[in-house]
Amino acid sequence: MAAFLSAEWLATLNDTLSAAGPVPLDSSPSDFRVVFEFTDAPTSSPHALTFTINAEGASADAGDHLAANTVIRLSFKDAEGLTNGTLDSASALREGRLKVRGDIHALVPLLTWLLGAK
Repeated sequence: MAAFLSAEWLATLNDTLSAAGPVPLDSSPSDFRVVFEFTDAPTSSPHALTFTINAEGASADAGDHLAANTVIRLSFKDAEGLTNGTLDSASALREGRLKVRGDIHALVPLLTWLLGAK
C-alpha cells in the first residue's frame, strides 16, 4: 500500500474517483472544492488535499485552493486513519476531531458519494 499522500497514493485515489462516475450535485455547472487541511503534517508531506468536484466527476490534488467551498481541518494522523479505515468520519466529527468551515449542507451528499467511491 502506498504511503498516505504520496504521488502513488494520489494517483490511485484519482483512478478510483475517475471510475466512480458522476457526482450527485445540483444543477450548478461550477466546481465544488473541498479542502482537507492537516494541522500537523510532516514537512515532507503536503499540508492539504483539495477535492474538485463537478457533475462529471471528482479529482484530488495535493495542496489547498483559495476558492474552496468547504474546508475541513484535522490532524495528519486522523486524516490517515480516515483513509485507511481505522477511524470513521462520524466518530471523528462527534469527538470534535474534524473542524468544518464553509458549505456543510452541500458536503453531506458528496461525502456519501466519496465513501461509495472506494
